[in-house]
Amino acid sequence: MPHRATPRRTGHLLPLAVADALWAELMANSVFPAGQAFTGFPADPQVGYVLLGARAVPTVKGVGGRWHVQEADVRRAAEELRAVRVSGVGLVRVAPFRGSLKAGQREGPALRWRQRLGQEWARARVDAAPGRLLRGSDHLPHLAGIDWRRSLMERTGAEAENTWWLPRTLVKVLDAAEHSEERWLLAARTCQRCGSVADQPEQWRVQAGSSWQTICPDCRTTTLRPYNGELEGHVYSVLSKKRASLEVSGWRCAVCQEAPAFAVDHCHEHGYVRAPVCQSCNTRERPNYLYRNDVYVTSRYAYLFHTHAEDWLRHWHRCPGCRARTTLPLPHLAALTALLVGEPLRPTHRVPHSSRGRKPCGELRASWTGSHNAPGSCMITLSVDYCPSGEHRILAQVPYREAVDRFRTWLAETAPAVAAAAGPGRHDTVPAQFRPVVPDTSSEGLALF
Repeated sequence: MPHRATPRRTGHLLPLAVADALWAELMANSVFPAGQAFTGFPADPQVGYVLLGARAVPTVKGVGGRWHVQEADVRRAAEELRAVRVSGVGLVRVAPFRGSLKAGQREGPALRWRQRLGQEWARARVDAAPGRLLRGSDHLPHLAGIDWRRSLMERTGAEAENTWWLPRTLVKVLDAAEHSEERWLLAARTCQRCGSVADQPEQWRVQAGSSWQTICPDCRTTTLRPYNGELEGHVYSVLSKKRASLEVSGWRCAVCQEAPAFAVDHCHEHGYVRAPVCQSCNTRERPNYLYRNDVYVTSRYAYLFHTHAEDWLRHWHRCPGCRARTTLPLPHLAALTALLVGEPLRPTHRVPHSSRGRKPCGELRASWTGSHNAPGSCMITLSVDYCPSGEHRILAQVPYREAVDRFRTWLAETAPAVAAAAGPGRHDTVPAQFRPVVPDTSSEGLALF
């Protein structure tokens, strides 16, 4: 059975080339033929979004400076575009158009599809024979992810001047895309703190992690107060009922120490508040779930455990439960175990026609059975998906307690200061009775807890 080149799951980041292949697959039987939505002109991921139909899909700058998009956003845009039905018959004249773009012009909405088609019509009229653009051109491969050339009709009137026409339904979709882009650009020009609109938005843009924020100079000079543990020891379910206590707009992100705080992060296992974090850090820290007990160990975890490990370990151990027990939430613990144990066992394959030697194949995955509440019966399974030698190749199985021991050893080597502050008997904020647990009758008891 041939190996599929397109992803088989949702909820993770896709490189632009892979997203193009997925977009073409999703739009295969649609009334709108798919174009090079992410890699073809006029798409530009550096502006922060890519148009897919009437939806603006945000772009994310990943590790290595490469741009990605969320697969869920691509699928959602394709679903919306496929749901469009032909409304009305007939064609609409789209070229020649008086308001054609001048060379290098990029004012206002980047799409401006009528002006762009007028420019392409003028180029085809001067530089090429009639009908050349219908057979293909490198100037304008798509509009909002749609290959408009395959729907284009060319007519020759009595005056020997050719005119271009598009189906009325496609015209409505392109108009909706231009309207969505106008709203996106207006939001990009609006300060996210005070709501003022920028005359030169590029001067107001501030990078926060892998994303960009629009902040005016006045708000930028406003000093954000650092987080000093004001919420430590609070239970999130209780604190969330006090809406005033969750106001985080004045805090600086406790992880990156740069962007303004966006939300209050908390431990989903123990229920304690960690700290206020910005939107970028809150998204980056989220486990890359396949199912509820299954995570993919992608570049997101490599960033957390390798690039800025000490910052994230200190943040996770703001939870008194994780800190006193010297552990991590089970999804993060399983992902770290996959990097420590599964990565050396991951099969490699030779790269054809390349001098780079061999590269790891497939995607590293960590799944588990049981719960941290019953450590004696909890088992973490490490496997590789999409490996040519096995679709779901099992690499190893690691008991929960062994994974915790490996984490403690790795923590002492990676972040000695965090390890020194962890452990039982060092924290008065841990309640005597933390939460009901499932009795472990398979071994000597809850020794870890």
